[in-house]
Amino acid sequence: MGVSFDKADGSLWLKFDVQPKADPTSDADRAAKLKDPGFGRVFTDHMAIVRYSADEGWHSARVESRANFPLDPATAVLHYAQEIFEGLKAYRRDDGGINLFRPDANAKRFRNSADRMAMAPVPETVFIEAVEQLVHIDHKWIPGGEGSLYIRPFMIANEVFLGVKPSSEYIFAVIASPVGSYFKGGPAPVSIWVSETYTRAAVGGTGAVKCGGNYAASLRAQAEAIDRGCDQVVFLDAVEHRYIEELGGMNVFFVFNDGSLLTPPLGTILPGITRDSIIALAKEAGTPVREEAYSIDQWRADAASGKLKEAFACGTAAVISPIGKVCSTKGDFTINGGAAGEMAMGLRKKLVDIQYGRAADTHNWIKKVL
Repeated sequence: MGVSFDKADGSLWLKFDVQPKADPTSDADRAAKLKDPGFGRVFTDHMAIVRYSADEGWHSARVESRANFPLDPATAVLHYAQEIFEGLKAYRRDDGGINLFRPDANAKRFRNSADRMAMAPVPETVFIEAVEQLVHIDHKWIPGGEGSLYIRPFMIANEVFLGVKPSSEYIFAVIASPVGSYFKGGPAPVSIWVSETYTRAAVGGTGAVKCGGNYAASLRAQAEAIDRGCDQVVFLDAVEHRYIEELGGMNVFFVFNDGSLLTPPLGTILPGITRDSIIALAKEAGTPVREEAYSIDQWRADAASGKLKEAFACGTAAVISPIGKVCSTKGDFTINGGAAGEMAMGLRKKLVDIQYGRAADTHNWIKKVL
């Protein structure tokens, strides 16, 4: 099975059986697809896949042609949603090499998600090796310029059984999708709708887990936001319906006129890796950062008084999106005149420059693949 253990720390290491696709996408066809790949619509030729069973543990690590999974109608994930995923990117440096950004952080969060969902944890060494193997074989799919390769590791419960219990079998897989620049002409401020009807997560729930159920639960509220003419939805806490938590798929930050930065505390929200990186960069620059509860009423009052200078959302796909307008049943208000803020754009540039290798990586975040 190609299983061995690292002598230094005893962590599991699997040898991947790499089987290149017999008829890979031609250079011409790939170039045509990379002209305007959008987001999550175009996929590379291969996938990495590792299987788990209670008897064998993790085994059968492979890189092979991207293909459908045959699933029995009684497969556990289809009934009880035992499923988790991650999102990270590979970036092409100016010298032609390839960078991964903080894959170790994604691997750690993936293990934490698995623990909460009662799934078999994927060893971090196996997670990172699977990502690297896929990037190696499909690196030609990484666009130049401000494009990147979005990488989606995920795990599903695939035991065929209808009883309500943790599965004894799992599939861990990694697929990849080339993406162009998320913003055409630079990040444009977004408008958000405050959901007063729906909540995303509660204490003791799965809010801090990157699982599909959290995103499914946000879709009705997101549709409501679109119906109201907004780009995104922001959720309030499930107990008092007062405090800002996060957007449907992004964390949120607030910038004040005293130069400080505030973001909601962890617990019921996703511990975003972009969020964590922004906090580190801000502190490195001497910016005071607070992780505190912040109410929608206070947000409105601070925007009106001028105490609040900026607000922005962050995540892997967009990096940083300025928030220009907030809409709710109690009326709308704008932030920074509806324009992108200086701190948001400055932090975004710092982070993107590190990701593409244009700035020094003082935090040891970059892992060079090629």
